[in-house]
Amino acid sequence: MDIDAPMGMGSGMASLPGTAKTGATILCCNCGAGIDGTSSAGALCYDCIKSTVDISAGIQRDGVLHFCKDCDRWLMPPASWVSAPPESRELLSLCLKRLRNLNKVRIIDAKFVWTEPHSRRIRVKITVQDTVSEGVMMQQSFEVVYVVASQQCKDCAKSYTANTWMAVVQVRQKVQHKRTFLFLEQLILKHQAHRDTINIKEERDGIDFFFAQKNQAEAFINFLKSVVPVNVRDSRHLISSDTQTGNKSYKYTYSVEIIPVCRDDLVALPMKLAKSIGNISPLVICHRIGTAVNLLDPQTLQTADVSSEIYWRAPFGPLAGTTELVEFIVLDIEPTNVRRGKWLLSEATVARACDLGVNDNTYFVRTHIGNLLHPGDSALGYMLHGGNYNSALYDGIEQSRAYGSTIPDVMLVKKHYPNRRKNRNRNWKLKRMAKDEGDLLPKASDQERLDNEYELFLRDVEEDEELRAALALYKNSKAKKAQDPDAMSIAETEMTVDDAVPRIDLDDLLDDFDELDLQDKPMAEDDEDSSD
Repeated sequence: MDIDAPMGMGSGMASLPGTAKTGATILCCNCGAGIDGTSSAGALCYDCIKSTVDISAGIQRDGVLHFCKDCDRWLMPPASWVSAPPESRELLSLCLKRLRNLNKVRIIDAKFVWTEPHSRRIRVKITVQDTVSEGVMMQQSFEVVYVVASQQCKDCAKSYTANTWMAVVQVRQKVQHKRTFLFLEQLILKHQAHRDTINIKEERDGIDFFFAQKNQAEAFINFLKSVVPVNVRDSRHLISSDTQTGNKSYKYTYSVEIIPVCRDDLVALPMKLAKSIGNISPLVICHRIGTAVNLLDPQTLQTADVSSEIYWRAPFGPLAGTTELVEFIVLDIEPTNVRRGKWLLSEATVARACDLGVNDNTYFVRTHIGNLLHPGDSALGYMLHGGNYNSALYDGIEQSRAYGSTIPDVMLVKKHYPNRRKNRNRNWKLKRMAKDEGDLLPKASDQERLDNEYELFLRDVEEDEELRAALALYKNSKAKKAQDPDAMSIAETEMTVDDAVPRIDLDDLLDDFDELDLQDKPMAEDDEDSSD
């Protein structure tokens, strides 16, 4: 086409940017482009509007976010702290709320822009939309950079200061051992029930849990009620009072007492209570502790549950504990046709291990663990023949016409593995809760007793599948491995000794991510190295 050739108005305006489809009626006052004067804003084309009008002019481009390193929470002004994972919807909402004048425009989109993890910066790209003039809508994108500043929240500041708690839960159990607290500790760790505590202090008969708020202590008590039978009493102490407004500040104390009956204890029930819970024999053993006390009659396999409410109406204690268990040798055993769940009622002839080679005393017993015992095995039980128990309930059972003749000579509780080594190398472990022992540091003799109780608890975990299912077991990466031939021969000898001991499969264990470090290689790299 010739340069000097005349050009029509319609064809020339159609090729210019910002020209309306209906045809140009005026020229842009800034660049001279043809535009539709009936819908133009201030006689400006679209490109000039974008270059001269800024709808995000009043919105700040930077900000500060306060982050608590101790509890991983973010400050929501004026005084609240919220939990928000990195690049989450909660954190994005917090970033948008911190911008001034953002409510004057319409937010179309907002997303995070990648930054270095250690840069202490958070970048957010925001797209907004606003009306420039009548009939003209403009959309614009911009970035906001936030600086992450460290600030300790009030709850964490209280946790590092003495006597700043608002509520304390005092958990107690009037027994001579810590087996119930070992079980309760694992349940607390598994369900993270102690995450709101500001301090945990170990006392002589239990543990104290300190909280910054009353509702946190009440939530912890509700958790305890859902796992063990307890009795709760509360009190409050006035700290300060404002005579002008009538506001008062209290400190709350909750006393939580756990039922003193523990697993594998021999229990003598009140005969009236035994008849009311299914007419069970009043001489039973406790086979499990849950929200109620689960009792079992080993001679008939009859079970009964005693709830916390029923127990505290007529409390009773254990007749004998696990420290009084006696080792018996099974001489002969004959199973019956009576089975209930995992138990098989059997008739056995046993003798005390200490009587072998000394006398010929044997005892006939009906036991619930007939599926586990064979002739020659060892079992732990209570020796009732010739026993002297300081209990009015047991004396009442002996003098009763209905139950006096049914008291057995021996009551077996569980199978025993005498060849098991005390500190053998386990492929699993349990986590422990960090506690403040204070002035109650155990003596050498007490520490040995605590170690023995913990070892017995670990053995119970290995032997009982139901107990193991309620806990969180982790892989023990520090388990010793044999390196030289002599160590290998020793290890093989120990394996043959412990063949009958229950073991836990590695597939049932969890990975302990707290022990991972930078030197741990991923599985993909290990496969590549092996292929090379």
